[in-house]
Parts: sequence; structure tokens; C-alpha cells
Amino acid sequence: MSNSDILINIVRFVVLVFLQVLLLNNVNLAGYINPYLYILFIILYPLDGNKGLLIFLSFLLGLSIDIFEDSGGVHAAACAFIAYIRPVVLKYSFGVSYEYNSVKIRKADPMERLTYIASLVLMHHFVMFSLEIFSFKHILLLLKSTLFAGIFTIIVVVCTMILFNKKS
Repeated sequence: MSNSDILINIVRFVVLVFLQVLLLNNVNLAGYINPYLYILFIILYPLDGNKGLLIFLSFLLGLSIDIFEDSGGVHAAACAFIAYIRPVVLKYSFGVSYEYNSVKIRKADPMERLTYIASLVLMHHFVMFSLEIFSFKHILLLLKSTLFAGIFTIIVVVCTMILFNKKS
């Protein structure tokens, strides 16, 4: 990674944490639908970046959100999990392009990009809500929260990526 990539990732990390904490945590539709835009950091982390560093930074990202929300580590665990599983999702979503390191997430085919984003978001939400609810008696609440908050987060992430897409 170049120095500009490092600076962009630092700014992205800080901005997403503050945006999540100050604005998006106050958005609650129907009492349980909340967008979690901060995972955009993990989604957009450079593919050629250090994978161990990504897992560590993802843990710090989730821990930052946990500290502000007082949520006991559920965000940190979910972020570390999707950072760890990200190479598998990339290979599943982009196929041969990922193996040859020719993938540019912002320029990828829209269906491949949506598959990648939706997979990471839904996995994050499932792990996060599983740890938050932590009961099989409430499996329907877990699935409902994962699905609806996941769909809302996917829409917000895709709109944010379109809004801030660099023109080539």
C-alpha cells in the first residue's frame, strides 16, 4: 500500500466511526432496523493490503463502536469475523478475477459487487445479532433483525459507494 492509501484508510476509519456514532446510531426504523455503515471500511480495504492488519483494524473498528454503544464486544467480534472470512467471500464473489488480483471493487460488475457487499453485510449482522440476542428461543427475532437491518445497511452502503465513486 502506498502512503496515500494509508492516509485514505485512516481518514475513512475515523470518519466512519464518527458518522456511525453521531448520526447513524440514532436512526431506528421500526425499533430494530439500524444501518451499520462503518463496515464499509472492511468492504473497501485494499485487496493487496496486509490481511493480518485488516483483521486487527477491523477489531479496533468494532471495538470503537462497542465503546460508544456500550455493547459488550459484539461489533468487534462481528468485524473481526468478516475481516477473517473476507478472502473467501472475495473468491466466491469475483471468482478468477480475484485469484489474478485484477479486481477493482468500485469498477467490478454490479452483480459481483452486490454479492460481495450483501454477503459481508449479512454475515456481519448475523454474527452481531447472534451474540447480542444469544438465545435460540429468539431465532425469529435474530433472523428478522439480520434480514431487515442487513437490507437497509446494503442499501446505505451501495448508495454511499455510488455517491463517493471517484470519476476515472
